[in-house]
Amino acid sequence: MPPSQSPARLDSAEERRTRILDAAEACFVRHGFHRATMHDVAAEAGMSPGNLYRYFPSKDAIVAGLAERDRAAVAEDFSGIEAAPDLMQAFTGLARRHLAEAPAEKAVLCLEMWAEATRNPAMAAICRDFEREIAGRLTSLYRLAQDRADPPKAGADPEALARLAMVMADGIMVRRALSPDFATGPVIDAMLTLVGAALDGRFDPTTTPESDR
Repeated sequence: MPPSQSPARLDSAEERRTRILDAAEACFVRHGFHRATMHDVAAEAGMSPGNLYRYFPSKDAIVAGLAERDRAAVAEDFSGIEAAPDLMQAFTGLARRHLAEAPAEKAVLCLEMWAEATRNPAMAAICRDFEREIAGRLTSLYRLAQDRADPPKAGADPEALARLAMVMADGIMVRRALSPDFATGPVIDAMLTLVGAALDGRFDPTTTPESDR
């Protein structure tokens, strides 16, 4: 650590970054990503625009910071699952925590990011990298669940199942963002039942129905 950077100063800088990221989330949900300005974020964070730019030079940089924070949280979540004695029970808790118990504003923020990704290459790259990481972690988790079964199960292809689970999760996020009264519980239950059936080999997400052949 350089002599000029004491632990207190480092903690203070990290606290400011956290405050800015929290403020940005609130602004993006309230105004939309496209309409929210750096001045809006600075005001929400209770600091001057000049101070804000010391930490994040642009909205794209803020989004990168949000993605990095989410990536770290996801890594922690999945490491906890892999250490759990019952993988699918732990995965069920994770799914409910993120898809049902998290504030609806998180779902709105996801829609804002996805919409911006359709016209902003930098945002598209951030979303693509994040989704690739989630897909990889889900694939590893499903493969581990099959290997740990007694006896080991040769169920659905873990990679195909991960893609399907992500599409279903995205749909739940969209419905939460658009419909405040949307009941997530039954849909999450159905998703988890489908995942369990695929892992057991009772459902194959890669099978094409005969009517579509």
